[in-house]
Amino acid sequence: MSWESVYQSRKMTAEEALRKVPANCRMFLGHSMSEPTYLVEYMCDHKEWFTNVEICRMGSSGLHRYCTETGMKGHLRHNSFFASKRSQQAILDGRADFTPVFFHDIPRLMEERMVPVDVVMFMATPPDENGKVSLGLSCDYTLAAVKNAKLAIAQINDQWPYTYGATVIDVSEIDCFVEHSAPIPELQPAVLTDVELGIGRNCASLIEDGDTLQLGIGAIPDAVCASLMGKRGLGIHSELICDGVMELVKTGVVTNENKPFDQGVCTTAFMMGTRAFYDWADHNSLINMQPVDYTNDPFRIASLDHIVSINSAVQVDFQGQICSESIGLKQISAVGDRWILSAAHVRRGMEKPLSLCRPRQKEKFPRLCRFWTRERS
Repeated sequence: MSWESVYQSRKMTAEEALRKVPANCRMFLGHSMSEPTYLVEYMCDHKEWFTNVEICRMGSSGLHRYCTETGMKGHLRHNSFFASKRSQQAILDGRADFTPVFFHDIPRLMEERMVPVDVVMFMATPPDENGKVSLGLSCDYTLAAVKNAKLAIAQINDQWPYTYGATVIDVSEIDCFVEHSAPIPELQPAVLTDVELGIGRNCASLIEDGDTLQLGIGAIPDAVCASLMGKRGLGIHSELICDGVMELVKTGVVTNENKPFDQGVCTTAFMMGTRAFYDWADHNSLINMQPVDYTNDPFRIASLDHIVSINSAVQVDFQGQICSESIGLKQISAVGDRWILSAAHVRRGMEKPLSLCRPRQKEKFPRLCRFWTRERS
């Protein structure tokens, strides 16, 4: 059977696809911008179709109606692997669950069926001339979910960027195709104040030509990127990249020529940014999308000499502890993979792991302190 025949035979409406979701199952949503918001909204509009469906995800670009609206009990229940702002109250109220897990462990847990995947819903491009679709902006755990799910449902979006690397899969690996064109949610760059720009310049002074960067999200990493225009031969090996990396590639600051592997390409697990960033990423051979158990593998990171890791934090104490996932007893993000900061000690020692707090006035707790503040609101 040709790939065209496979695709046409599995193309259906949202209702037809969602009616295939069994009772008492676990459903993963594509990570971050890969959440198929059309399908998720359709599911929430028709919650009565579903019985005890556990909805799992990390980052999300959707409205989280499955845990913010009433009437979901017995139909849809959220299990968060990343406590986003819209799900935090539901977790505190006991209307949703939180599972602490290292980001890079999720693909293995799926493959070993310690966290079995019954259903996955995600975004994908239309098939190319060879019958391949691209997972676009999200490879991380989305690829493992697609590979291991009993039922894989794709929202085919012609506005979704086609990326290269491990994101390219055959149409035969997907069970249902629901075509729906929709704009991609955007992450606008942070508005940088003099404080962030000053921190960015200080950090940039620690980065040398030829270093490899791992970048987090937020104003501080953005400010660092803005301060690197005089550097040369930098590399990118990061679970996430945003608009700042695009500018560094365009200006020749990032060339990826000095990395011992993946030379010439920016290696990342997922992407978030503006429409201009998505257009740049589309069919861009300079981007190498890989699953998070590749990008965040401590032994792979250990083989990168001169790696600089730049992340934001909620609080840092003088004992060397870094808090970025909670405010007191309130979960505000996830365990993530912050431990990879020590990964390169396996062999040659990591250069300059930077976890940065922006000092703010009128805070109820200090950002830099002797010991972590246990109770914060």
